[in-house]
Amino acid sequence: MQPDHIKVEWIFFKGAGPAVNEALANKQIDFAYQGDLPSVLGRANGLQTHLLLASNVRADVYLAVPPDSDIKSVKDLKGKRVGLFCGTNLQLVADNVLKENGLTERDLRIINLDTAAALAAIASKGVDAVFSDYSLFKLQRQGLAKIVYASRDDGVQLTRQAHLLVLDDFEKAHADVVQKVVTSVVQATQWQSDEANRDSLFTLWARSGVPIESWQSEYKQGQLKDRNSPLIDPFLRARYQAVANDALRLNLIRQPVRVDGWFEPKYLDQALKTLKLESYWPRFDASGKPLTS
Repeated sequence: MQPDHIKVEWIFFKGAGPAVNEALANKQIDFAYQGDLPSVLGRANGLQTHLLLASNVRADVYLAVPPDSDIKSVKDLKGKRVGLFCGTNLQLVADNVLKENGLTERDLRIINLDTAAALAAIASKGVDAVFSDYSLFKLQRQGLAKIVYASRDDGVQLTRQAHLLVLDDFEKAHADVVQKVVTSVVQATQWQSDEANRDSLFTLWARSGVPIESWQSEYKQGQLKDRNSPLIDPFLRARYQAVANDALRLNLIRQPVRVDGWFEPKYLDQALKTLKLESYWPRFDASGKPLTS
């Protein structure tokens, strides 16, 4: 997968968006899968990267409470202790969910908890509620939590996006390697998008420690092609610009971030052409509606 003079290593990097940004800044890694908000924060702080393709788009954020809680909806969170993994792509969706319900983070007692800590806190009733991801399904099956809200139910504008990115310096020095990486990822993504592989895919992903049942619940709605699409379409571009705008509005960044020039689609376009997948995944407009052509 690499030319003779380059050694490409895929390593397991433990850490969410903020830790990934630090590793990128220190040039400890050249590529990264990352969520929309952390990458915006990195760009606002001077990280020079290019977004190469989408990964795990239109992902939900869930609100969970203890099973015996009297919290029935987002509106009931006022004044409550709520766990939230700040700095990740959960945060802005949660903030926009609060906004849709007439609330802000200031109306809640926000506690910054990573995923593991959030799950432990809700299971032990150390907090009144948590915003988190598909990890909550396991707790719900165990009777330790109750999911009372899923953001996607209110539209795809309240979902999370992620991507594969590369450091500019590495891309400039090794464009051939970048192309090989992108082509390999697109090829794997096509397999992940095939409904015939749904059961095998969830079995594979379960090796991460997330049970098959959780993946089944997370992907219950819609087609795999919609969620696993690598396409840089108008929807993806619009969502990233919206995230950047929201981050500025909420004072998470101090200067505007424009997505123009941040996406580099040439490697993806070449991969789609090479693999004859130009028409495989559906494209969506800025509002999230399918494009007919």
